[in-house]
Amino acid sequence: MTNFNLENKKAIIFGIANEQSVAWGIAKLLNENGVQIIAGYQERNEETAQKLISSLDGCSGIKCDVTNDSDLDDFFQIVQKEFGTIDFLIHSIAFAKKQFLTGKFFEVDRAGYQTSQAVSAYSLVELTKRAYSLMNEEGSIIAMTYLGSTRVSPGYNVMGVCKASLEASVRYLANDVGNKQIRVNAISFGPIKTLAASGITGFEEKHKKQAELTPLKRNITSEDVANLSLFLCSNLSKNITGQTIFVDAGFNIMTN
Repeated sequence: MTNFNLENKKAIIFGIANEQSVAWGIAKLLNENGVQIIAGYQERNEETAQKLISSLDGCSGIKCDVTNDSDLDDFFQIVQKEFGTIDFLIHSIAFAKKQFLTGKFFEVDRAGYQTSQAVSAYSLVELTKRAYSLMNEEGSIIAMTYLGSTRVSPGYNVMGVCKASLEASVRYLANDVGNKQIRVNAISFGPIKTLAASGITGFEEKHKKQAELTPLKRNITSEDVANLSLFLCSNLSKNITGQTIFVDAGFNIMTN
């Protein structure tokens, strides 16, 4: 019988920074449905992340820089020791210097471009590679993206290019891990007031305007993303892989 019973399942989640984080919303809902979690967080978010993670049942957090091989080695050694195997991997991390989220895209310098790609896109590849040997069959890997991957979104710039790379990676990774019945999908969601969003020029105006333009005349919340994540972790989604799935109140179907 297919259901949302995820009791005794285990997940790795990257991206918890504060209570507004999409990753935090996902972590809470998965934990409420029986999932144990080891979360990876940035050093700068350690105090807040640890406080949030400690409020969950049977969960822990580890400081980890996804661009540092040594940190990743240590992280996955701990995961293997504590969990043995895992069922889910949630990738909700992205980074670009604020100066590259404004102006012209061709003004992004080489170092800025490479850093943004390394954190926002390649990290999914690195995490999947390391999680693959630990992941049980019929596991699920989920990444977070945005419509700026396929459309020009002023103020998104290099991040839009990174998200395009991320979505292509989702498709190739889905093919790589499908032999273990592991699914890989991306969730493309509309503007949500998060710490990361605050760095996007004109975000408040974009947030208000998008609600007016959606068929449903509203914005979404991190709960909407968490609900879709719960579905993608359940066996109700067992034949969905390599997809970018929108939860944006229908904004992506509109022409303006």
